[in-house]
Amino acid sequence: MEAEFVPPGIDPTKAHPSRRYNYWLGGKDNFAVDRESAEVVASAFPTVGLAARENRAFLGRAVRVLAGEAGIRQFLDIGTGLPSAGAVHEIAQTIEPSSRVVYVDNDPIVLAHARALLTGGPAGRTAYISADLREPEKILADPVLRRTLDMARPVALMLVAVMHFIGDDEDPYGIVERLVEALPPGSHVVITNATGDHLTPEQYEESVAANARSGVPFRLRGRDEFARFFTGLELLPPGITSVVDWRPDLPPERRPPVEDVSMFCGVARVP
Repeated sequence: MEAEFVPPGIDPTKAHPSRRYNYWLGGKDNFAVDRESAEVVASAFPTVGLAARENRAFLGRAVRVLAGEAGIRQFLDIGTGLPSAGAVHEIAQTIEPSSRVVYVDNDPIVLAHARALLTGGPAGRTAYISADLREPEKILADPVLRRTLDMARPVALMLVAVMHFIGDDEDPYGIVERLVEALPPGSHVVITNATGDHLTPEQYEESVAANARSGVPFRLRGRDEFARFFTGLELLPPGITSVVDWRPDLPPERRPPVEDVSMFCGVARVP
């Protein structure tokens, strides 16, 4: 992406999580600063690209389960990221064409691409909100969300690879709690968060230092810290696990080591 084509409102001198994630997934919608930030992280955690791909694969499996056996027809995907194959609405509407999806992101590039590329099927509906996860009340009050989703009926709240960008000083658990409180019974919550539990102490320190240098705040969370996001919810089997091991499509011998992915996940039902 050349600097002269930078859309209004974009700061090409500051790395953004969605564009960095796009780089790890092999996309081209990123700036030099995003690639530099990504390589700093990779210097300490070389398999970060694999982690991004496995996280994306988990999202696909989770949506298939929710749209299929759980019968969910509405999805609120916060921290959408740049469009790529296997977006939430593509999977959900393949299973049930009437599925409705609201995407939320705070990167103008994401919203520009989303409006152009993430078009839903004729029976369903897809909408986009420019907002920040740190302002859950703003998201919930947005008229676009209210026009698209019926908040009196079950919704799947997707917080995939986004909570690790919310620091402890930004009330991460309070943010999730406020979003969950707006969901009716029968809704589901999907969360992933990078972890250092599978790293050696030396690897952990190197990763923390690299993330600090990368210019993108990042919070690795241990299992107990991650489990706290699901307080009061009913975890679906297999509970909290690596994204590699959540209802996998592949046998154990064909899956990557959890150490190379280092990402916790959970899918839970709102009672």
